[in-house]
Amino acid sequence: MRIGTMITYSGGFAETVAEVADLERAGLDIIFMAEAYSFDAVSQLGYLAAKTSRVQLASGIFQIYTRTPSLMAMTAAGLDFVSDGRFVLGIGASGPQVIEGFHGVPYNAPLGRTRELVDICRQVWRREPVIHNGKHYQIPLPPDRGTGLGRPLKIINHPVRERIPIVIAALGPKNVALTAEIAEGWQPVFYNPERAHDVWGESLGKGRALRDPSLGALDIYASPALAIGDDVDHLLDLVKPTLALYIGGMGARGKNFYNDLACRYGYEAEAKVIQDLYLDGKKDEAAAAVPDALVRAISLIGPESYVRERVAAFAESGATTLNVKFLHGDSSERIAQIDKLRSIVDG
Repeated sequence: MRIGTMITYSGGFAETVAEVADLERAGLDIIFMAEAYSFDAVSQLGYLAAKTSRVQLASGIFQIYTRTPSLMAMTAAGLDFVSDGRFVLGIGASGPQVIEGFHGVPYNAPLGRTRELVDICRQVWRREPVIHNGKHYQIPLPPDRGTGLGRPLKIINHPVRERIPIVIAALGPKNVALTAEIAEGWQPVFYNPERAHDVWGESLGKGRALRDPSLGALDIYASPALAIGDDVDHLLDLVKPTLALYIGGMGARGKNFYNDLACRYGYEAEAKVIQDLYLDGKKDEAAAAVPDALVRAISLIGPESYVRERVAAFAESGATTLNVKFLHGDSSERIAQIDKLRSIVDG
């Protein structure tokens, strides 16, 4: 299994980059750079490319609505170039709160747009003249929709690779099936290894049945919180506000994918309580209502022997990368945590 982590868009960037180099030496395999609706991730990934030498660099995530497919491909090819072939393109649909609320772009047809975008990106990377006549994207633009002067073009530079790995953040059944069909990797959220097959097995199976063998096996990027130690149970509480935010606040009643996921994990009653409290403005109470069992199931929090068992469970479920979230605020401790996890993963 590989080990990764996500860099957030808060705190001092220079200090974070210096720590990334130390994490790389400790055994980190991949770094995801968050974007959301903060600073763009492209500039920061380019900076990281210059300050690292081995670790893979991934976008986590570029949402699919505000960059054209060709620009997405150009950006990925550029990042792959400056990193000497170490870039991984993480994409996702994000949500209407960000797409419509921040960018002012309609949030529609995420599955169809994702499929077409991936196809166009791979045309660009192969240096083919881009021709695509899809439902959502037409390249070149038809004459009746523009000047009529558009013609098929291919990227000027030669990309380092004609297939840059694509990782899709997907949660719903149809989106997961699509990901298993067309992407190199899948990034689920709140991944519970014991329940993963029950929740996503059918969708993964449908997608894999249509998968091009040349893509290889699907990489699965689980994202557990990490705290290895003999006295770390109190850190379970640090995970709960995030779970409460997603289960309770990321969408209205009946339209919250994360609440649905908690229900499918077997926490129907708890998910309703969390959502009711959160939507009533009682965020602390909502966090307190998150079950310890749910936090433990999706995390790596406990003594080394316990974490070793959990790592084995993640591996057995099919997870290939542990994209961990640190619960320690000290840089030296985070580096030590990666060192410990590396020794566990390597056996």
